[in-house]
Amino acid sequence: MCGIVGIVSHQAVAQTIYDSLLVLQHRGQDSAGIVVCDHNKLNLRKGNGQVSDVFHTRHMLNLTGTMGIGHVRYPTAGCSSSAEAQPFYVNSPYGITLAHNGNLTNVEQLKGELYQSDLRHINTESDSEVLLNVFAHELASCGSLNLTPDEIFTAITETHKRIEGAYAVVMMLTGKGIIGFRDPRGIRPMVYGKRESAQGNEYMIASESVALQTSGFELIGDLQPGEAIYIDSSGNVHRRLCSASSKLNPCIFEYVYLARPDSIIDDIYVYKARLRMGVKLARKILRQMPQHDIDVVIPIPDTSRPAAIELAFHLGVKFREGFIKNRYIGRTFIMPGQTMRKKSVRRKLNPIDIEFKGKNVLLVDDSIVRGTTSKQIIQMAREAGARKVYIASAAPPVRYPNVYGIDMPAANELVAHGRSEAEIAEFIGADWLIYQELDDLIDAVQKGNRRIKKFDCSCFDGKYVTKTVGNDYLDKISNLRSDSAKAATDEQITVVGMELHNNA
Repeated sequence: MCGIVGIVSHQAVAQTIYDSLLVLQHRGQDSAGIVVCDHNKLNLRKGNGQVSDVFHTRHMLNLTGTMGIGHVRYPTAGCSSSAEAQPFYVNSPYGITLAHNGNLTNVEQLKGELYQSDLRHINTESDSEVLLNVFAHELASCGSLNLTPDEIFTAITETHKRIEGAYAVVMMLTGKGIIGFRDPRGIRPMVYGKRESAQGNEYMIASESVALQTSGFELIGDLQPGEAIYIDSSGNVHRRLCSASSKLNPCIFEYVYLARPDSIIDDIYVYKARLRMGVKLARKILRQMPQHDIDVVIPIPDTSRPAAIELAFHLGVKFREGFIKNRYIGRTFIMPGQTMRKKSVRRKLNPIDIEFKGKNVLLVDDSIVRGTTSKQIIQMAREAGARKVYIASAAPPVRYPNVYGIDMPAANELVAHGRSEAEIAEFIGADWLIYQELDDLIDAVQKGNRRIKKFDCSCFDGKYVTKTVGNDYLDKISNLRSDSAKAATDEQITVVGMELHNNA
């Protein structure tokens, strides 16, 4: 999961890109980057850390130019290192920079093709660099010195034919314009909009509509699956469907957790979808425990709050804020490594004892993934004096890895994998546990846009909407991206860093 943005303007864009990345910070806290084009010169700044850590005044002063792209990242493919911070750049043809949200599932095959047939070298472990080089090769094959929109769209069409997986992409062609395109299943989100200025219309492409709205851009709509948009440096907009097999299957986890509640994705208001999740969950609780003894409903901040508010209303139970969140600690779900996630939970949340003492408390979370965070929070509730601690998940059990850009790689690290609900409740220390039904979750989201017939629900049902996802692939990414593998990689990076320091 990453956040991407691209802007074509008649004035300096660095500050607007920076502001947009701040709004998209929830999509990635590992690294950030901005590249802008000043006539035919590129100015780039990227590095590890959050947006405010990577960019200082001296950096912003050097980011001059009227079009550019930006990226916030957390690592799924590759590792957590500054070498893999985006945007990526390749000089031929034209000079192309790329920012990517998602994950390619046939990356090993593509690496072989790029080296043996395309004669291109890949310098990192990032699938985004692979995607950039595939597109660069296709553009070089069909492009001319005086590049036309038709040639760009042809290159995107050929790129779709070669790559598999989830990808929402913004690219900048030096001195020419900004490109955006979305995979043929529309798994990861992408929207675009415009803003009027005295010099003419300005355009933005971004992961979520909230990035447009906060900078004064009017939302035009979503890029459709397989659709591409090219906005040239003069502000002319060109759009085309570049895949013959397009079908909208957006990731349902965007609505559960990933996206901001004030975003609109594929014509669905995320906040309203989460309210409906709460209604569905309340109805299930009343079916299973009609004579419940719940005294108070407390959300685990922040994503679960809309569902918890509606759930409490329909149960006729008090809603209370029982945990105060430290806003300066990142989202624990997307932190690399289990050790860091564990350390962050108690620094991130502090209970208000009076809301727990002597009460039967129903905690509401958006989802339960690894279970270790839930376990700590339940223990905190008991320490605060709760008599009983129940927990409700607005999403179904996460039993399968997500391979489309969300850090759920190893099945054996998912608390629901191979466990019954009673066993999960025992593991996390809850007196009672209830999950959302998958059909109810789908209906809660789908109600916002009935034109969507199928969502990607692979982390819940194990059904992957693209090719090249079999047991061999799942075993491979589990070995590469499990917490133990990440710990080994981090240890190796630390050792190398110490050796370099000692030799300096």
